[in-house]
Amino acid sequence: MIEPRMPKYQWGQRVKALADLHNDGTYPDVATEARLVAIGDTGEIVQVGTHTEANMPIYLVEFGERLVVGCLEEEISPL
Repeated sequence: MIEPRMPKYQWGQRVKALADLHNDGTYPDVATEARLVAIGDTGEIVQVGTHTEANMPIYLVEFGERLVVGCLEEEISPL
């Protein structure tokens, strides 16, 4: 069994996107693979969870009003 990786970032922390983030099908009203967040966009972590199969942190980041995107640590950086 893989040991869970502890989160680097915390709820309420401001972050920026290190990569363009695209719709993986989570947003049904947006075309699949459409860009949701551009490199450099800033947001705030609103929840920290764990990907159960990979035992790695997943961050829900609010980028602008009502756009919440699940991000991996490698996709975001603290401001």
